[in-house]
Amino acid sequence: MLVSAALPGRRPDASAGGLGIHKIRHVVIVMQENRSFDSYFGTYPGADGIPGLAGNPGSVPCSPDPKSGRCVRPFHDTHDRNFGGPHTAVDATGDIDGGEMTGFEAQARAGLARSCGRSVDSPGCSLAPGDPDVMGYHDSHEIPNYWDYAKHFVLQDHMFESVDSWSVPAHLSLVSGWSARCTTPHDPLSCTTALSAPFGATNASGHSDLPWTDLTYLLHRAHVSWRYYVGNGNQPDCSDGEMFCPPVTQGSKTPGIWNPLPRFDTVRRDHQLGDITAVHRFYRAAQRGTLPAVSWVVPAQNVSDHPPAKITDGQAYVTDLINAVMRSPDWGSTAIFLVWDDWGGFYDHVAPPVVNGEGYGMRVPGLVISPYARTGYIDHQTLSFDAYLKFIEDDFLSAHRLDPRNDGRPDSRPDVPEDASVLGNLAADFNFSRTPLPPLILPLYPPFD
Repeated sequence: MLVSAALPGRRPDASAGGLGIHKIRHVVIVMQENRSFDSYFGTYPGADGIPGLAGNPGSVPCSPDPKSGRCVRPFHDTHDRNFGGPHTAVDATGDIDGGEMTGFEAQARAGLARSCGRSVDSPGCSLAPGDPDVMGYHDSHEIPNYWDYAKHFVLQDHMFESVDSWSVPAHLSLVSGWSARCTTPHDPLSCTTALSAPFGATNASGHSDLPWTDLTYLLHRAHVSWRYYVGNGNQPDCSDGEMFCPPVTQGSKTPGIWNPLPRFDTVRRDHQLGDITAVHRFYRAAQRGTLPAVSWVVPAQNVSDHPPAKITDGQAYVTDLINAVMRSPDWGSTAIFLVWDDWGGFYDHVAPPVVNGEGYGMRVPGLVISPYARTGYIDHQTLSFDAYLKFIEDDFLSAHRLDPRNDGRPDSRPDVPEDASVLGNLAADFNFSRTPLPPLILPLYPPFD
């Protein structure tokens, strides 16, 4: 990996963990789909989990069901297939319900009727249960590998979406720190914050053009290697954020919901479309010890954790990715950040903080897996996907931010989310003076109780 001299306009951030952070030479962000923190770790010991359960203080909450008149409480869901609820910005507002976190059942009922009350060629509608499952949670019986990663490495129990919305704005923020709508193609000053489609601007070809600055612009300028690995198959989500829709093919060469980088002007102008590639190349790079400095890895629907995909298949896919890194010559210098892009309509009891015009959104699971990660540590810091950008910038870019005031490329973003005062620092999840942890190789399909 080649790193140029520091970019002008910003001093290195002394809070980034000192020189120890530079022991991490490979950052791998694995983003799965559609799970709230409580739906996967709501009963994890010591975490800020569901009130009244697993020793957590308070009384067990409930969400009113407008159909049955009952108030539905969280329950242990032992099914391998879930269905969740709608997860647009409007649905987030409904679920949050003024901070009471009681709208999940009502939104799920309305979302199912909205998605399947029309002619939809989707297996999800035919498989959907009669009653919503959004108040269900899983534990070590259904997702033992995810819980094992938490026990051996770091679990983050206040990781929020950067945006208060669904997959597209979540993935835009993951790579650029912003989700926007623009009036003029190729004009980054024509953009304003947006949480619902359309995103970017429609160009002469009828496609979405994303003219604002993304992280690859800074990485390319500093000669820092990156790859965006895309699973071949179908998109994990619907283009309009609904629960169910006809399948849409996804691949590294097809810009889409989970593959926004081909639409960014910066990627095309830097001639880096070839760095958006298939997931099988990630395994090859790991095996050879040639992982890039920064990797994003996104799945296809069948292994995404997105309803109605099987939980066991998603966990097996993630475990296979992590096993590949742990077996790699690069393991000793790698940090894996495992996260889910949005809450998928599933219950969570923590009202997200209001940070800017985009979020924060709902709380999602976050894990840090690295030979330098703290062991069995629960990170209670307030975090969002912006923390990943911050860590990468601190590690590889001398703490230079995606900031149009000094990054060399103007755009009209209203703030620099990496510098939000509420945002924690991922460096706190590491102990760079420790003896590096050995790999934790787990079975792809552990017993499902």
